[in-house]
Amino acid sequence: MDGLLAFGWLPIVVASAGSAAIMIAGGILTETGPWYQSLVKPSWQPPGWVFAPVWTVIYILTTLGTVLAWNNADSAAERLLLTTIFVLNGLLNIGWSLLFFRARRPDLARLEVVCLWISTVLMAEIYAIAQPAAGWLIVPYVIWVGIAAYLNHCVVRLNQPLAEAPRFKQDEATRVA
Repeated sequence: MDGLLAFGWLPIVVASAGSAAIMIAGGILTETGPWYQSLVKPSWQPPGWVFAPVWTVIYILTTLGTVLAWNNADSAAERLLLTTIFVLNGLLNIGWSLLFFRARRPDLARLEVVCLWISTVLMAEIYAIAQPAAGWLIVPYVIWVGIAAYLNHCVVRLNQPLAEAPRFKQDEATRVA
């Protein structure tokens, strides 16, 4: 059952919609305004313009890997496992953006990104069981999350203490005095 169209267009549409939803949610949660700009960052951090194209390529590769793995899975149980790891990984990806940018808690995001990285490694391994090429398509994602994890760690170290950062922005009208 090799190929992207082994089960027709539905897996491609579903995986593409899932990847797009994760990208959009992450993009909405990512605020690089004054708070983020005020953080001390390591000199080796990639320039801001790099992130959108890299994430776009990663999600294209992830979508292709997801479809290849799905189409080559041996059973409904294996397809359920593939779907579960895809959804879990997407939620962890969104969760990192929520913690780092919206909650302004890079210290907590540093813990969460470890879970994201582990889920990405598991994704690559589980996809590779169904279709080796699908697993290899996830490797750039594993590498990029590893870089992001180290960058997150450096930001925390360079900006101690971060624990006093506000957890969530509150609208002035809803803030209790």
